[in-house]
Amino acid sequence: MAVTAPFHMLVLLVALVYGVMLLFVFLYQNHLLFLPNLPSRQVETTPAEVGLAYEPVTLTTSDHIELDAWFLPAAAARGVILFCHGNAGNISHRLDSLLIFHRLGFSTLIFDYRGYGRSQGTPTEAGTYADAEAAWQYLVEERHIDPGRIVLFGRSLGAAVAAQLATVHRPGALIIESCFTSVPDMAAQLYPLLPARLLSRLNYNVLDYVQQVSCPLLVVHSPDDEIIPFNHGERIFAAARSAKMFLELKGGHNEGFFVTGEAYVKGLADFLEGFTSVH
Repeated sequence: MAVTAPFHMLVLLVALVYGVMLLFVFLYQNHLLFLPNLPSRQVETTPAEVGLAYEPVTLTTSDHIELDAWFLPAAAARGVILFCHGNAGNISHRLDSLLIFHRLGFSTLIFDYRGYGRSQGTPTEAGTYADAEAAWQYLVEERHIDPGRIVLFGRSLGAAVAAQLATVHRPGALIIESCFTSVPDMAAQLYPLLPARLLSRLNYNVLDYVQQVSCPLLVVHSPDDEIIPFNHGERIFAAARSAKMFLELKGGHNEGFFVTGEAYVKGLADFLEGFTSVH
C-alpha cells in the first residue's frame, strides 16, 4: 500500500487537472476566441490619419445593440466592400486594408462586432452574425446599394462571419482570407489531448457555408500561416461550388497580406476585375 498510494494520488491529481482543463475550455471558450482587448478596445486612430475621407456610422442590430462603424466613400466607386475583421482589436487597426480597398476603387463599410471597440454588448457567435446582418441592412436599406455591388470581405474569424452572411444574401462576390474550416476543427488541432470537438459550443462551419454560396469566391491563404494551417484554406476552396479563385500569400497569419505586398493587391484586383465586368 505504501508503494501504490502515491501512484493513486498522482492518478487522482492528473484526473483532477484534466477535469479542470475540460471545464475551463467548455465554459470560457468565448474568451479564448473573442479577443477585443488585444491590443485594446481603444479606437486609436481614424482613416483621416492616412488621408481617407470617412463617415462615422452607428449600426443597430435586430437585438438593439449599437455598433461603431465607418463608411469610406470612393469617387466613382466600383462597388462596396463590407469588411468583417478578425477576432482581435478593432476597426482602427485595419487602416492598411482600408487603403488597399480605396486604391482598388471601392467604398468600404467596416464595423466593430459587439463588445469590440466602442460597440455595445458582448461577443457571441450568433451576435457576430447579427452584427454583419446589421451592416448589410445598412448598405442595402439606408444607402440603397444594390446587393450585387457589395463584396463581402472577411479575414480570419471575420471570413467565417462573411461566409455565413453570403448564405443568407447573395452579394456580388465573397473574399475569404486566412480562415479556418470550423472552430471544432481548429480546437481539435490546438487541444489534441482534449475531446475538443465535443466540448466546442462554437461552430463557424465555413466548409458548410461555402457549399451554399452561389456568388464568385476568392480564397486567400498563406502556407506560412502559423495560426490557421494552409490546408484549411485548401479545404475551403475545394468545398466551394461557385466560381472560385485561390490567392496564395507569403508570411504569417496577421501580416501575410502586408508581406505579400503588390502580389496581394494584384490578386484582389484580378478577382475584382471579373466582379466589375459583371456589374
